[in-house]
Amino acid sequence: MYTRHFSLRAPPFSITPDSGFFYPHEDAHSALNMLLVALRSGEGFLKVVGEVGCGKTVLCRQLLKTLQSECVTAYIPNPEMGPNDLLLALMQELNIKILPLLERNNCTRRTLLNALRDCLVKHAQSGRRVVVLIDEAQAMPVGALESLRLLSNLETEKQKLLQMVLLGQPELDLKLARPELRQLLQRITFSEYLGPMPIHRVPGYLAHRLKTAAKSEATDTAVFEATAAQEIARLSGGVPRLVNILAHKCLMLAYGENQHRVTVRHARLAGTDTPGIVVHAPWWVPLAQAWARLSFHKSKTTISGRLM
Repeated sequence: MYTRHFSLRAPPFSITPDSGFFYPHEDAHSALNMLLVALRSGEGFLKVVGEVGCGKTVLCRQLLKTLQSECVTAYIPNPEMGPNDLLLALMQELNIKILPLLERNNCTRRTLLNALRDCLVKHAQSGRRVVVLIDEAQAMPVGALESLRLLSNLETEKQKLLQMVLLGQPELDLKLARPELRQLLQRITFSEYLGPMPIHRVPGYLAHRLKTAAKSEATDTAVFEATAAQEIARLSGGVPRLVNILAHKCLMLAYGENQHRVTVRHARLAGTDTPGIVVHAPWWVPLAQAWARLSFHKSKTTISGRLM
């Protein structure tokens, strides 16, 4: 691959969510700060909503990495499950021995909840907070979301035994607006929106990922010419996933030509080959199309006049 060509230790623009490449642009920095401050203040329910490809999962992984030394964390990446399966997944994340409980003849949901509460109380008595992060929360059935509200009732007189962070696409807000989930919605104390990064941040984002993936300090990270970086910013609209896809293709094109610089030509070629990218036509095309429509209309009027 091109990693050796550009003296990189790893592909810098993989779309796999790697917290090592976390780039704190305005929205991402604001969302991470809000989550850390609110969690450290003991808030129970938090929410981050973001557009597709804008880095929710990377933000989630960065939050997990930041919190690992100060609290117990549970991460549920695929929450499209019923209330019972969600409870079991949570218990498994918290290393609660589930099998002995399930093998009991009288095992009920209440039995599982009691085991979860015992575990949470032990953590609280030891001064450890427990934070649950649920990614892709818009996929959760209504019943599972309601069960989260009931789990949030696990508390002592002074603190919540569980703190929860929901991360999802805008559809999550639509789901939470349903009347049957109004009690859960009222418990969400802080909410943040994660959108595309500002266009002017894209060149810095490209340089950041190249520097992070560099094999050594001698690695040349000024690979993207300014015009190429600007074109990637324009084509992607600042959506990190699209920036990664375009940049990856640009490096492949440069490598194929044995070049060490990505030019605006490479960026445009990558754009035409990438689904989801809106490649804008040159400025004169809409004018030409408008002129053609006007000429066609005049021709129709002239023909109609002659026929009459």
